[in-house]
Amino acid sequence: MQLEIGKIYTGKVKGITQYGAFVDIDGGGTGMVHISEIANTYVNEIRDHLTENQEVKVKVIGINEAGKVSLSIKKASDQQAAPQQQKPRRQNNGGDQNRSKPNIWEPKKTTPPSEMTFEDMMSKFKQSSEERMCDLKRSTDRKNGTRRK
Repeated sequence: MQLEIGKIYTGKVKGITQYGAFVDIDGGGTGMVHISEIANTYVNEIRDHLTENQEVKVKVIGINEAGKVSLSIKKASDQQAAPQQQKPRRQNNGGDQNRSKPNIWEPKKTTPPSEMTFEDMMSKFKQSSEERMCDLKRSTDRKNGTRRK
């Protein structure tokens, strides 16, 4: 039987190393589950999650030119749990006024240049320019290790 990328198979853990686990797939050879593909949480020690001869569901996520098979346990479990996790959507009946506003970026509200006089625009430019120059000078002084008092 030839393995297909994206399909889920059942296999047995045959070996555990520091960086992953080798899994024998029923009738399809052996593949490796990298430590990052074992669980949805941080895995420090693989033996905390898997034992040798344990039966696991794995998803084939890649096969390279040399025929090495990359497997994932967490993607196999995600796909099996996905149909159960779908929740019915609630309809918005206007009773959600107490909810906070979604975090959406909005531009700053400034007076349009057409309503500002030339002197106003010039003073605003000078102020922002001075602030930028001070910030730039402060950061270069810190990098050089020279601070003025």
